[in-house]
Amino acid sequence: MYNPTVARLTYRALLGRRRAAILFVLPGLLLLIAAAVRGFNGADDQIAADVLGGFALATMVPLIGVIAGTGAIGPEIDDGSIVYLLAKPVKRPSIIFTKLIVAIAVTMVFSAVPTFLAGYILNGNGQQVAVAYTVAALVASIAYSALFLLLGTVSRHAVVIGLVYALVWEAVFGTLIEGAKTLSVQQWALAVAEKVTGDGLIASDVGLPVAVALLAGVTVAATWYAGHKLRTLTLAGDE
Repeated sequence: MYNPTVARLTYRALLGRRRAAILFVLPGLLLLIAAAVRGFNGADDQIAADVLGGFALATMVPLIGVIAGTGAIGPEIDDGSIVYLLAKPVKRPSIIFTKLIVAIAVTMVFSAVPTFLAGYILNGNGQQVAVAYTVAALVASIAYSALFLLLGTVSRHAVVIGLVYALVWEAVFGTLIEGAKTLSVQQWALAVAEKVTGDGLIASDVGLPVAVALLAGVTVAATWYAGHKLRTLTLAGDE
C-alpha cells in the first residue's frame, strides 16, 4: 500500500521552501511562549497544562494538520498535475494511503515534538504533563491528517475550510460549547491525555473508550472516502 515514489514526491511538495517556513512558525512560537511563561512564572503544572492545551493542542496541531493534510494532495488536484500521477500504474488506495502516511509524519514531527519540548521547558514534565500532551498531539495528528487529506481531495477550497474548522470549530466551539465538544478531535485527544496524567490536571468531555473509537472511526472513514473520491476523479478524467 505504501509507494516510495509517491511518498518522495509528497514530502518534496510539503517540505518545499515556502511551506516548510510556515510549518516552523507555530512550533517556534510555542517554544517562545513556553520559555517566556517559565521565565515569568517558574515551573507550574497547571500553567503548563493550560499552555499546552490552549495553544499546542487547540491551535497548533490542527493548523499544522491543515497545512500537511491539504498540502499532500490539494495542490496537485488544483493545478491538474494529479492526472500524471493517476496515469501511472499505481492503485488509487495506495496513493491515498501513502499521502496519508506522509501527512501524518509531517504533522507529528511539527506538532508532537515541539509539544514535548515545550512541556519540558514549562515544568520539566512534572506529573507527566509533557508526555500526556505529546501523546494527545500524536493521536490528534492521525485524525487531523485523514480529515484534511479528505478535504483536499473533495474541495478546491480545502485550505480555507480547514482553517475555519481549525480556528473556529476546534479552538472556539470545541472548547466552549458543550454539544460541540463531543464532535471535537481536540476533546478526543484530551481523553487520551487525561488517561496518561490521571490526576485532574487534564479533563475531557468525552470518555476514553468513545474517544478511541471516534479517533479510529474518523481516520478510517475519511481515508476510505478520500480513496473513493480519487477513483471517481480518475473515471471523470477518463471520460
